[in-house]
Amino acid sequence: MNAVSLAATSGTHVTEDLSKYAMAVRGLTVSYGGKPVVFSVDMSIPTGSMTAIIGPNGAGKSTTLKAALGILKPLSGHVTIFGQPLDQARQRVSYVPQRASVDWDFPTRVIDVVLMGLYRQVGLLKRFSPALRAKALDCLTRVGMEEFATRQIGQLSGGQQQRVFLARALAQDADLYLLDEPFAGVDAATERAIIAVLKDLQARGKTVVAVHHDLATVPAYFDRVFIINTRAIAEGPLDTAFTDRALQEAYGGRLSTNHIEGLAQVS
Repeated sequence: MNAVSLAATSGTHVTEDLSKYAMAVRGLTVSYGGKPVVFSVDMSIPTGSMTAIIGPNGAGKSTTLKAALGILKPLSGHVTIFGQPLDQARQRVSYVPQRASVDWDFPTRVIDVVLMGLYRQVGLLKRFSPALRAKALDCLTRVGMEEFATRQIGQLSGGQQQRVFLARALAQDADLYLLDEPFAGVDAATERAIIAVLKDLQARGKTVVAVHHDLATVPAYFDRVFIINTRAIAEGPLDTAFTDRALQEAYGGRLSTNHIEGLAQVS
């Protein structure tokens, strides 16, 4: 299945080819307590792009990502991954959750967290081969955490923990990487390390989507944006979607004058 039938205004139906997108979301609606927090959202993520999902607090950024992945159950909507339903393409997707949502007190070593990303290859009850353990260590090396391989995950700083979760995602060798606020609460060195890894993934033809909150770094980190405030506000390359008008519509009075002045060169 790589297409979805859409009702045209004339009452006829047209078929949209979704196989050209790494992820396509159509008509996604999610409700908490009877109140829609994401309403009839469409989102199209081109293969090989780096997209920031931005919007004010409570806009539905993380909810959109989780519902697209099936972590949250939407009221309605349709999602394809590389033109296929999620259940048929799940092995091509890697997800890095918000650090605050993880139980860091669970007694496990850093290397074991990364090896969790390889369960698809070996199964839950099988032993990891030396080659797979070497792959896990290589992923830790890519995020600068190899020397912490035997450390308990709960003993690490917030930035170090985020790097380990990124290493686990790398171990999955996915084609689409979805990250929920990967830079939240990390130090500047970790932020630089993470964005370097993400840009390297893009250079290898991978697709990256990240919930992001720092508008000032969007132009340096991403080539596309998806702006949301319950409903979709704008989507596309920076020069057409990351504009003062779209940001004002999404943030309203919560967007400071300093932010707008600093973004003037890309509007």
